[in-house]
Amino acid sequence: MPDTFTTRTVHIETGGSETVTDLTGECGEFLREAAAGRDGLLNVFVPHATAGIAILETGAGSDDDLLAALHSLLPADDRWQHRHGSPGHGRDHVVPALVAPHATLPVIGGQLELGTWQSVCLVDTNTSNTDRQVRLSFLG
Repeated sequence: MPDTFTTRTVHIETGGSETVTDLTGECGEFLREAAAGRDGLLNVFVPHATAGIAILETGAGSDDDLLAALHSLLPADDRWQHRHGSPGHGRDHVVPALVAPHATLPVIGGQLELGTWQSVCLVDTNTSNTDRQVRLSFLG
């Protein structure tokens, strides 16, 4: 049986443009306190209908490439049946089907176990809702 389950909500301001926000630092800070050197799992969850969590390289263009790919797959136009909000907003509600609203990651010795170039990122294409919550939960 696990020794502990700890959770915290982090508030992220995403601004008025589509964005990929690196959460790796927030995850590490949370784990320093919550994991305290133990092994376990980190679950990252965004409780919003128009955002997701991705594990990808940032800073070398992959974050922009992801947003471009989402634009290609899900154009922001009037084809969407979900029509409230800004034009094309219906596409934002489809994003979590492609970029899941959660990720569960291994924690070894209190440290997040990511590959060399991997980061934990919030993917947000909804420019109308700039105040996001991300729930970090450690089980270990």
